[in-house]
Amino acid sequence: MKEIYLDNNATTKVDERVFEEMRPYFCELYGNPGSMHFFGGQVQKKVDEARGRVAALLGALPDEIVFTACGTESDNAAIRSALEVFPEKRHVITSRVEHPAVLTQCRNLTKRGYRVTELNVDTEGQIDLNELKAALDEDTAIVSLMYANNETGVIFPIEEAARIVKEKGALFHTDAVQAVGKIPLDMAQSSIDMLSISGHKLHAPKGVGVLYVRRGTPFRPMLVGGHQERGRRAGTENTASIIAMGKACEVALSHMDEESGRVRELRDRLQRELTSLIPNTRINGGGTERLPNTLSIAMEFVEGEGILLLLSEKGICASSGSACTSGSLEPSHVLRAMGVPFTCAHGSIRFSLSRFTTDGEIDAVIKELPPIISRLREMSPFGREFLSKK
Repeated sequence: MKEIYLDNNATTKVDERVFEEMRPYFCELYGNPGSMHFFGGQVQKKVDEARGRVAALLGALPDEIVFTACGTESDNAAIRSALEVFPEKRHVITSRVEHPAVLTQCRNLTKRGYRVTELNVDTEGQIDLNELKAALDEDTAIVSLMYANNETGVIFPIEEAARIVKEKGALFHTDAVQAVGKIPLDMAQSSIDMLSISGHKLHAPKGVGVLYVRRGTPFRPMLVGGHQERGRRAGTENTASIIAMGKACEVALSHMDEESGRVRELRDRLQRELTSLIPNTRINGGGTERLPNTLSIAMEFVEGEGILLLLSEKGICASSGSACTSGSLEPSHVLRAMGVPFTCAHGSIRFSLSRFTTDGEIDAVIKELPPIISRLREMSPFGREFLSKK
């Protein structure tokens, strides 16, 4: 059975061009880039090239790129650095819908005596910049807000938020893991101080990430030891994956129009057909700007776990908008924060596309999902009640 993979916000396949770029750096060109000899020096040149490729995708300078192990490390490093830079400041601002890499870190800070403000979102998953302005004070060290939500694809007004924060003298960080490679970014025209990326979300391998640190931004490293990354992240470089990350960014830049064009059209067609064929559906975040590849659709009177299992039997890979797949009966923190009705939140499914998604794959989902929902509703007491009223 050939899989239909529509879970690209969880991870992506490694682009074959990316794999070929990194392959020689395992068994042939395996030198340490920090070595003085020519064998290590040729690897250092490729690391430098990769740094330039990442910078080009972001509209940044190469020396503003710090390679890390993942997006989580980048998020943690940014927040921890700000607290060390401003040890007298004890206030952090984030949102209720952040990725756990940020939200867990911030909530842990409350155990150490920090004040943490979690901004609310409206029913579309959007923040209110007036709430951000009201929350900022002289004690705020850093504001960390995601660029785009991993569950709903909702894009925050990050550039405006960054300008507001900068005027108050605090640092601004954004987790842009889902946004980079899907929508254009230009750090040269931005007020963002720090920005996180994860390689495996844009067709590079797992285990490599980036933290963009604007030139002139005060920074304290989380990992200390060697001189790597200009002293901002110690540890021997993961050279093969760094080189792959650079290639993935170069490829992503060349495919940006495809993301905003063909991929968006596929997502929109999937949304139109499913909402037409399946009654009592809701698009989570559908009333505001979203990533072009992401569709979070809620279907009443069914549970996401059942939908995913039946889709999987058909070879279709998606993810649930609720936490039921982890054994919890509670919907995800994102949907709860949005106030999605309980009957919808449990039946929320996320389809996340990529440039490798085909028309035929979308056709298959449109064919298979409606009968699955009908079947599950017939099995549910609430679903049967709903069907009897039709």
